[in-house]
Amino acid sequence: MNMTPREVLRRMFAEAIEAAQAANCIPFFLPQTPRGRLIVIGAGKASAAMARTVERNWTGPLEGLVVTRYGYAVPCERIEIVEAAHPVPDASGLTAAQRILSLIEGLTPDDTVLCLISGGGSSLMALPLEGISLADKQTLNRALLKSGASISEMNCVRRHLSAIKGGRLAAACYPAQVVTLLISDVPGDDPCDIASGPTIGDTTSCADALAIVRRYAIELPPAIREVLESGRGESIKPDDPRLANCTTHLIATPRLALQAAAEIAQAAGFTPVILGDSLEGEARDVGKVMAGIARSVALHGDPCRGPCVLLSGGETTVTVRGNGRGGRNVEFLLALGVALDGLPGVWALAGDTDGVDGQEEIAGAILSPDSLARAWALGLRPREALDNNDGHGFFGALGDAVVTGPTLTNVNDFRAILIEAIVD
Repeated sequence: MNMTPREVLRRMFAEAIEAAQAANCIPFFLPQTPRGRLIVIGAGKASAAMARTVERNWTGPLEGLVVTRYGYAVPCERIEIVEAAHPVPDASGLTAAQRILSLIEGLTPDDTVLCLISGGGSSLMALPLEGISLADKQTLNRALLKSGASISEMNCVRRHLSAIKGGRLAAACYPAQVVTLLISDVPGDDPCDIASGPTIGDTTSCADALAIVRRYAIELPPAIREVLESGRGESIKPDDPRLANCTTHLIATPRLALQAAAEIAQAAGFTPVILGDSLEGEARDVGKVMAGIARSVALHGDPCRGPCVLLSGGETTVTVRGNGRGGRNVEFLLALGVALDGLPGVWALAGDTDGVDGQEEIAGAILSPDSLARAWALGLRPREALDNNDGHGFFGALGDAVVTGPTLTNVNDFRAILIEAIVD
């Protein structure tokens, strides 16, 4: 396979996304035909594509509703597709959540609910507890996104403010059978953290949520503080009898996506090294660490020799302090580039597999050995861009943004550092 480094990186990213497509995963996990009704519900950036796959592989009657991100809808005949906002919820997502709860009222043990959940469901299926307004949830979501909190921490807070997450959706389905199909976008693939676990029992508490809020000095709207401090927002626990009829399947994960990319690297003549699928931390700090590893490989052939590709996944965070647009993948790349300082033969791509890095309709970017030199020639200052959290502006000016459009899936971040050979 004769490709340039840039082409190899783009091909690996495309293959990682393809491996997580619903059409390649769902048919193996469909439930048995129930004696009663089959109700299909769900939320997430991949939920519409998941619903379409269910329709194409299910011969009996079904009905349902799923909510996905604006621009991510696909045509379905029997399952209604609703679009809503991400990452900050809107009224469309709130109405969709209310309709989903109405759809599952009055079910019997003969009925089955097929729940299609993927990343993004936390904001797309937003239904605040009584006393909390949508505006309160929007304010909190914006604060969480800027705080530097991990996805697990953010979802812990969200679960205790929702009338549908933290196992509440499954409890509302009782006594029907509930089969949940998950596409994971979280480090460690904990089902409770994927879309804040609407059908999963939650071991965390309101006290845990309050501790996270205090840790990141997040100012809470009074209504939200009351819910957490009173314990009124306590979630459904794993031993709740209403969860006894629930079955959960992880059908696509970040690791599967990395393994698919590794096969492309191997075919192109680069030894793939998967460093992990659940790397977390501040994006700029992870970028510095990865630069150290890449430098060791390029200069000393340790811990592996080039030509090789270092692959990793997970979800880093960005604590926004400047007036840039954030984006954890471009922030990672910019920090990586600054630390490598133009080291020859080292390329990288980082992108979100859902096609959206932060709040931008841009998946990520590509870093090349001459990125810094080209930036300086344009009058850009890489370190200042990093300090300003302006990775999107930096790589956009270089023409190195990676734009995929809606990918209809989401298995978290993809990072690949390609090292051509040992530098002489």
